[in-house]
Amino acid sequence: MRPTRLGFSLWSQATSWPAVREAAVRIDALGFDYLFTQDHLLATFGDPGQDVFEGWTLVTALAPLTSHVRLGLLVAANTFRNPGLMAKAAVTLDHVSDGRAILGIGGAWHEAEHTANGIDFGTSPGDRLRRLDAAVRGMRALLDGDAANVDEPPVHLAGARHRPLPLTPRLPILIGGSGEQKTLLTTARYADIWTGLGSVETVRHKMAVLDAHCAAVGRDPAEIERSVTVKMVIRDDPAEARRVWEAALTANLTRLDVEPDPWLGPPDVIAERARAYRDIGVTTVIASLPNPYDVETIERLAGEVRPLLAD
Repeated sequence: MRPTRLGFSLWSQATSWPAVREAAVRIDALGFDYLFTQDHLLATFGDPGQDVFEGWTLVTALAPLTSHVRLGLLVAANTFRNPGLMAKAAVTLDHVSDGRAILGIGGAWHEAEHTANGIDFGTSPGDRLRRLDAAVRGMRALLDGDAANVDEPPVHLAGARHRPLPLTPRLPILIGGSGEQKTLLTTARYADIWTGLGSVETVRHKMAVLDAHCAAVGRDPAEIERSVTVKMVIRDDPAEARRVWEAALTANLTRLDVEPDPWLGPPDVIAERARAYRDIGVTTVIASLPNPYDVETIERLAGEVRPLLAD
């Protein structure tokens, strides 16, 4: 069993460029595997009027400041951009980062930011996931250097072919979401990484559904990396970890019950929780980190938790 991969997703709300930059440089220097940020136009936790940065611009700005960590969005809203533009943005990030880009994509869920900014939200979750499948099919072709032909309104790609190609031979597509009939089927068809949320039991079930879809479409399920996204604060005293977590939520003007089961406590507890997911086949843990970005959690995840997950 290979060591668990570790990374962070930095909240792009209630923050500043210097804060994001400092956290990203630290995460890269400590040798983490992944660094993501979000893709929203309004804040999604608490008051929607808080400061929030645009995702692709932000993550591309981080590329020349880092040298090791793989970069992307967790996840881009498919509704925000034409799939040709999305693929082009990912390839640009791949070149700026010397081959470290990931195209993270999801169906989108935050209706208020669509309404406020005049973006078509679709007619239903099913409609958005149908669009996601069509868009990802086109983006996979474009990233691979093939001609993309998709005519499933509102997705229209008429023989599109992009240059330059990514530096990465197969630029990874990451799909976030757990819809069993559509999202996980799209994942089985096109994705290289899947990320989910929830308990070990929930994630185990979703991965079984994903495996069944892989069998149905003739895909080797081992080709798809499995990851979970969690909230985390590392402190020797669990009560202190909870105080730090609640202070961060307060700084983001959001409810203290926004996350029902954050990972709070000392390194051995965090490692034990990660192992429970690794035992069911999850190979990657992404810590979703609000600003103020907790330096102690970042450093202790690298220095104390990672060695516990190395065997």
